[in-house]
Amino acid sequence: MRETLFQVERQQMTSLQVQIREMLVSAMLSGQMPAGSPIPSTRTMAKRLKVSRNTVMLAYQALAADGYLQSRERSGFYVSEDVRRGAMERATASSGGGVATNHSTVDWNKRLRLTPASQRNITKPANWHEYPYPFIYGQADAALFPIAAWRDCTRQAMNRKWMDAWTSDLYNEDDPMLVEQIYQRILPRRGIMADKEQILVTLGAQNALYMVASLLIKPTDKVAVEDPGYPDMRNIFAMKTKNIVPVPIDGEGICIDEHLKGCNFVFTTPSHQFPTNITMSADRRRELLAWAEENDALIIEDDYEFETNYNGEPTPALKSRDREGRVIYAGSLSKSLMPGLRMGFVVAPKQLIGELRALRRLMFRHPPGNNQRVVSLFLALGHHDALINRLHKAYQARWKTMGSALEEYFPGWAKWPGFGGTSFWVEGPAALDTNALQTAALEDGIIIEPGQVCWADPQAVKNERTNYFRLGFSSIPEERIRPGLERLHELASRQLRGQGS
Repeated sequence: MRETLFQVERQQMTSLQVQIREMLVSAMLSGQMPAGSPIPSTRTMAKRLKVSRNTVMLAYQALAADGYLQSRERSGFYVSEDVRRGAMERATASSGGGVATNHSTVDWNKRLRLTPASQRNITKPANWHEYPYPFIYGQADAALFPIAAWRDCTRQAMNRKWMDAWTSDLYNEDDPMLVEQIYQRILPRRGIMADKEQILVTLGAQNALYMVASLLIKPTDKVAVEDPGYPDMRNIFAMKTKNIVPVPIDGEGICIDEHLKGCNFVFTTPSHQFPTNITMSADRRRELLAWAEENDALIIEDDYEFETNYNGEPTPALKSRDREGRVIYAGSLSKSLMPGLRMGFVVAPKQLIGELRALRRLMFRHPPGNNQRVVSLFLALGHHDALINRLHKAYQARWKTMGSALEEYFPGWAKWPGFGGTSFWVEGPAALDTNALQTAALEDGIIIEPGQVCWADPQAVKNERTNYFRLGFSSIPEERIRPGLERLHELASRQLRGQGS
């Protein structure tokens, strides 16, 4: 048991015996001393606290009488197995109302400068993998991952000759091998020609985007976001400025119209628009870049899912057309490797990368060295390329199965994404309430994601756009897609019939 758990203050008005009882009760109720665990002997505790052994014994006996401790012959005292049952009532009784708790008397509403917990976010069941029909976005299918290859790369990274790569504090540097692999293998696929000094490794694309926003967005700036769009990015911008401008999208991507007037920044997901999966056309890309040049604006490009194109070659990134350094590019390996790895990168002009590197040092110095080296080896040995090919085959099959099943069970509700992605954006009849449908579906083992949160204005969508939802297929086996959608169709039909639609 950690010694820091146990301390008494001789200057307090309460007796040492009461302080010992309060200290132990607090540790038990907080879980620091779990049920069944032994507590220090009276001799040891008395020595640690510099009090008499008799004082400790009286405190232990009182706690045993109240049901907190159990005395075992020739073994000592142990935390009671039912210590949390009726805990607060016993705590008050045992200490005369003076038990120390984890309750804070601070008025945090006055202290907090920001309240990100109040923002609207996409929510997903933590145990999603236990559901038979997880139509959930952004998660991986463990059955497709080459665990043996990853284990081999991990074993190689642990080689003594590479110990410095993952045991040393790199301060604000990256693993040079990983930067080399991003430079040689990842960026050329996106048509991006950049120097190594223009690359920074991050804890996923989200971390890259947060740091970019922290450095660049001022309270007076106007930031254009796609609508519907990525809620997390909209929330990040909202903590930097109140001037968030929702911009509609059409079949070619974000619209270049009067909404952009006066904007300093544009955030876009051109490869597969979040959440509709629309791929920005070449003409729209040229138009957006021309607008940025004419208005001295910057473009923040989140190029997620660029590896999931099934019709033809991947579209070159918007960054690949950038000739003035106006596009800040954020990429991620989360979708192709594993979301939990949190490995991403940002490509930008050297001066900005230098400031991002300095900011990252203040936050967490650098991503874990062992993860960087393992990913480096995974890329260098060709395992990532092989995994991409495997994912393409599996995802393309699921893409086709889901598309045909949607046409059968939900005709006219969804459009096939033009180039791929790992989800379908679905628009049901206006009377459909996808929040209620989500609740009913969960009870039937089906996970869907209501799309209401993707629109920027919470008031405008309060009683509108409840008929949109997203269906992901990256984490559900192909053979479960059709049965799951059939059951979802039954639930949706039942709801619509009940509403007379």
